[in-house]
Amino acid sequence: MRLSLKSFRLTKAVPLAISRGTTAAVEHLLVRITHDGCTGSGETGGFDTGHRHYATDAVAAELEAFAPRLEALAPQPLQALEPLLAALSPPARCGLDLALHDWWGKRLNQPLHRLWGLDPGACVATSVTLGLGPPEAGLARLERWWAQLPATRIKLKLGSPAGVAHDLALLEAVAGALEQRRQLTGGPCELQVDANGGWDLATARSMLQPLERAGVVLLEQPLAPLLDPEADSAGFAALHGEAPLPLVADESCWDLADLLRLAPHVDGINIKLLKSGGLAEALLMARTARRLGLGVMVGCYSDAALLNGAAAQLLPLVNWPDLDSHLNLVDDPFSGLHLDADVLVPPSGAGLGINLRQEPC
Repeated sequence: MRLSLKSFRLTKAVPLAISRGTTAAVEHLLVRITHDGCTGSGETGGFDTGHRHYATDAVAAELEAFAPRLEALAPQPLQALEPLLAALSPPARCGLDLALHDWWGKRLNQPLHRLWGLDPGACVATSVTLGLGPPEAGLARLERWWAQLPATRIKLKLGSPAGVAHDLALLEAVAGALEQRRQLTGGPCELQVDANGGWDLATARSMLQPLERAGVVLLEQPLAPLLDPEADSAGFAALHGEAPLPLVADESCWDLADLLRLAPHVDGINIKLLKSGGLAEALLMARTARRLGLGVMVGCYSDAALLNGAAAQLLPLVNWPDLDSHLNLVDDPFSGLHLDADVLVPPSGAGLGINLRQEPC
């Protein structure tokens, strides 16, 4: 099995501001494994959750150092590779995991969701994201989304460093625009809020009633994630009994162990492949969350269609898809991830089902 890497740049059409800062462009990695005449591809890159940080160049160095260990091995069975992959950081493991799954699906000439027995007809609308900023900027971004797709699910970023008054003004403006949209179209228009850990407990408590009045249907990661698991769980536990809307853990939930730790204190989890280390852990998390009665969100960072196409294989298990990053790129080198109105469709091609439109640069 031969491993190769290629870095490429992704540029956002509209920069995204959240509580931790603004992102306009990122560097990602195309990870390829080739064996027996078949090549599988995966995507990975660095990311920052506030309490953990991974740089893309460090991920590349980690994979390059790991490559010689793969040369005498085959991509299948995946179970035999699990002890090796466990030693990698989550984003390094993700890139390799996706390439291995893509190879497996291509070798069997089937999309992953079919191999897992999932129903692509069970998918629901994805949310699209409004970043932090002045209310007029948020409304302009909302109109731009509506010009691009129906966008019946809106995720609003709050947790502004400028304080709660900024959050309240932005919340009021966006909630008002969504109500006008409902009256105009007669259709659904759902508002979700993601604070990206930008509030302390007192602020989060003060925001619960304004969120409820605005018709917000879920609150994602209101409190900063903590490296101490007990302290991290305690924050959600303190808020859970008071919250009149579902609480969803994102930055606090990386793997199955985190899911089980947080399950008594949240109503849902956000699975991101870069956090989970790829599809193997993500599939296990999604099935476990559903069995425990938790809602499942699948999210993204500044990812291209290859990474989001991998995540889309899980969509039949997902209540709240949040895979919109590729829709905000001006230079995505990949294709094959399609929308039916605002419902992402799991790619039907073999493996991840994503094609390279042009060699990334």
